[in-house]
Amino acid sequence: MQTRIVTRGDVQIETFVEGEGPLVIVLPSVGRGSDDLDSFSAALAAKGFTVVRPQPRGIGNSRGGGGNITLHDYADDMAAIIRAFGGAPAIVCGHAYGNWIARMTAKDHPDLVAGVVLLAAGKRPPYPDWLQSALRKCSDASLPEAERLENLRIAFFAPGNDPAPFLTGWHPDVATDQRKAAAATPIAGWWDAGGTVPMLEVQAADDPFMPPENRSDLRQELGARVTSVLIDHASHALLPEQPERVAQAVADFARFGRF
Repeated sequence: MQTRIVTRGDVQIETFVEGEGPLVIVLPSVGRGSDDLDSFSAALAAKGFTVVRPQPRGIGNSRGGGGNITLHDYADDMAAIIRAFGGAPAIVCGHAYGNWIARMTAKDHPDLVAGVVLLAAGKRPPYPDWLQSALRKCSDASLPEAERLENLRIAFFAPGNDPAPFLTGWHPDVATDQRKAAAATPIAGWWDAGGTVPMLEVQAADDPFMPPENRSDLRQELGARVTSVLIDHASHALLPEQPERVAQAVADFARFGRF
């Protein structure tokens, strides 16, 4: 794995790069860094892809561009990264909140995006109060560890999967900025991901953010360009739970998609 810094004006994005082949960008969830993607990225790189993991602004050596930002700004960061790696259209994958940025990138920069992958994407917001409460408690380091683990099981991990890795790795200030950026961006501006780009949904069977009754919503709304894969024994964390199976789904989409 190599590290490369990509700059755009006063914004600096640290990226982690591994593998050789078509370009795949992978984005982490809200308030979390690219460490969550380690196992998945290694598995995908081994299947013949160049996998680039940008650290979100405010984590590691990524910084800059403070103030009133929107999802459009994060999408511009991704566009700069794709150009820095040659400019050929890339597959952009987003885990949870990261899928909003992936879709925004496809909307704003359709010439740079060959396809979008939604990893454990939730249904259209809002989400129930009990789930939002569990999400907040997961990252609250002031709470007892046992309480946090229980809320991680509620919000992120399927029964039998170990939630302990998510006790660390939270960046509350980054999460605040990301949520503000999302709130400042009308959902209609990114939800359809540009209207034409092929899309893969990798859903988790135990994900409370995507109840069974909502699993077909996006296909019904956007039509045949949406392909869905359901991964069992996984919840909203998904990637540390089933990295190899998710990597295979993404590789199949990239190789056999309509690009």
